[in-house]
Amino acid sequence: MKQLKSIGLWVSLLAVVALGIGPIANRSASLRETTYIIMQVIVLAASLNILLGFTGYVSFGHIVFFGLGGYVGLYLINAQNWPLWSAALAGGLTSGLLAFLLGKAILRLRGAYFALATIGINEAVRAFTNNFDPFGGPIGMTLNFRVYNSYGGAANALWLVYYAVFAIALLAVVLNFMVKNSKFGLGLMAIREDEGAAEVMGVITPNAKTWAFVLSAILPGIVGTLFFFKNGHIEPGDAFRLDYSIEMLVIVMLGGQGSVLGPILGAAGYEGLRNFLLTSPLFKNIQLSVAGALLLVIVLFIPAGAVGWLRRRVPILRKVLA
Repeated sequence: MKQLKSIGLWVSLLAVVALGIGPIANRSASLRETTYIIMQVIVLAASLNILLGFTGYVSFGHIVFFGLGGYVGLYLINAQNWPLWSAALAGGLTSGLLAFLLGKAILRLRGAYFALATIGINEAVRAFTNNFDPFGGPIGMTLNFRVYNSYGGAANALWLVYYAVFAIALLAVVLNFMVKNSKFGLGLMAIREDEGAAEVMGVITPNAKTWAFVLSAILPGIVGTLFFFKNGHIEPGDAFRLDYSIEMLVIVMLGGQGSVLGPILGAAGYEGLRNFLLTSPLFKNIQLSVAGALLLVIVLFIPAGAVGWLRRRVPILRKVLA
């Protein structure tokens, strides 16, 4: 409980609240949609941070949990008449189960071999859904518009989904903080620094890595259901976008991998840059090229990300930036 009084945790939570409260105060639909994407990116980046930031394992296919959760959730809503909240939880648990099963196998790989395996898994799941008739095959699934009547109509449903993803973003921050400051988190960081030494010191590395993988998968699965419920449609190309996984890596590293505040700063900064690029006639077609160049710059010049740079340059912030 003492850990929950940490200044660093509350600074991170206040940063999310500062980003998320604007649409609620203004009741602005356009600002809500822009902020929704930032909140979703915070959840995805914070979830990836549990794996990448704490264990050092680079996943290029982490978006598979977002897509699978979306498919499972929408199927339960559309075909089984489940309420949104139960379907979203089922989507998250399904993603967690997949992570558990995969973790027992691919987390024995290290470095580039693990990264390549995650790409293969994303493509394999996309191919499966593309040929799985209950999920609509290549055309995906579209919600019946009447589904939204149970939530006060489509307009009200959009606000409900926004409140939900806002709350999940706060939960993702707390989860990151609790993992980082737990014995379990110390074991993960020992794996990141030297997996062989961690084993010698008593860390059961296969179990620790697997549970980190599971924790990093559940929230993306829940958010996937919320996102595609909001959109009313899901198809393989949108659910399992490899470029989105790459963007998540850039965001985590931009903000500072292994930190609590990092995914928040990375999400806000990258989404601001992305919006500028998409609305710029000069740069709109090279968005991913800019993301790749940004990743290269981060690796070469600020490998600790924005949080690491600030902690190093301004020592007084070390207790404030978790």
